[in-house]
Amino acid sequence: MVFSEEAGSSSYSLPRGDTDTPLLGKAKAQAQAQSSNLKTFANLFISVVGAGVLGLPYSFKRTGWLMGLLMLLGVAYLTHHCMMLLVLTRRRLHSAAKLNSFGDLGFAICGPLGRSTVDLMIVLSQAGFCVSYLIFVSTTLAFLTTDKTTPLFLFFTPKILYLSGCFPFQLGLNSIHTLTHLAPLSIFADLVDFAAKSVVMVDDVFVFVNNKPDLKIFGGLNVFLYGIGVAVYAFEGIGMILPLESEARDKENFGRVLGFGMGLISVLFGLFGGLGYFAYGEETKDIITTNLGPGVISGLVQLGLCVNLFFTFPIMMNPVYEVVERRFCGSRYSLWLRWLMVLLTTLVALLVPNFADFLSLVGSSVCVVLSFVLPAMFHCIVFKEELGWKCVVWDGAIVLFGLVVAVFGTYTTVVEIISPSPAA
Repeated sequence: MVFSEEAGSSSYSLPRGDTDTPLLGKAKAQAQAQSSNLKTFANLFISVVGAGVLGLPYSFKRTGWLMGLLMLLGVAYLTHHCMMLLVLTRRRLHSAAKLNSFGDLGFAICGPLGRSTVDLMIVLSQAGFCVSYLIFVSTTLAFLTTDKTTPLFLFFTPKILYLSGCFPFQLGLNSIHTLTHLAPLSIFADLVDFAAKSVVMVDDVFVFVNNKPDLKIFGGLNVFLYGIGVAVYAFEGIGMILPLESEARDKENFGRVLGFGMGLISVLFGLFGGLGYFAYGEETKDIITTNLGPGVISGLVQLGLCVNLFFTFPIMMNPVYEVVERRFCGSRYSLWLRWLMVLLTTLVALLVPNFADFLSLVGSSVCVVLSFVLPAMFHCIVFKEELGWKCVVWDGAIVLFGLVVAVFGTYTTVVEIISPSPAA
């Protein structure tokens, strides 16, 4: 193992000083634990619940509702297990004050290679989340105003025009040096998001009672990896577990709080995905909100979700800026680098045709490595002498599963994006 003062820098931790994130509170001295169990639960909920849930109904359509539900619960259990592996590994190293993030832990165990690997996965996953946000916003606005596929002039479709319109505003938001100034917008966006998703679920119930469409239970093994990718993406908060545990006042009960939180989130995700598919059956679209009928309430719900993701974009990009500015600018603020990252994410969003397919791609290619492979590998390296063959077998099985999903899941999703099947 390698220990150095470099381990004190963060790859994905709570921003310090005047850059503290409004969602996780004012960061004090790193050694001080300040979050109650209730606050820890709230922070966990905010960290995990994101845009991925909006693609679950379409995933259930592809996999079948029972198969999709079982995969979702299985991924939730495995994600919780790997979160606890990270916590136990950090505690075992007896350097909690220096290991505040996933990247710090990677450096402590595997040196610069460990930190670089985590940094790469963090950048790809966070940027992937933000690409999905832009896809959702542009597609939803195009759906609300006109046919999203018909060019208005030349090759400029409404989706492209809305993405282009968002671009200068995102340049401005992402130029803000500290997240503190985004606090009011963040709180407002989260409240709107909660209200909008609640309205979607209630609407699904009424639609199902009236329509009762034909539903399939199992979609076949050919969509197994697709469903796994979307489910892994939905539980996107593993990078925040070590910062959350660092701030927890009652560390002995952190595992119980984490288990309860992940269980509740799993139930909510299952309800959201299941109700969406039950309501619309084979007519379920890649973004469930585009299934909502016309009307003021429907429009407000979709606009509310757009507002949430639009203002969440710079917050989710903050870990990317932390990594690239540390590596290329000596941790100094770089406006041009931030603008370049916004441009790249916007260009990628222009090229992706399907929201749920992109969720599966990011989940399979990046999130599965960050959520399963690296936590199990780090735990095995630290505990293998203490736990012996059991540690190698169980952690090795998780690593193998993650690598199989990463390789084959990425391949099948890329093929699906390039040549979508008629049934999709």
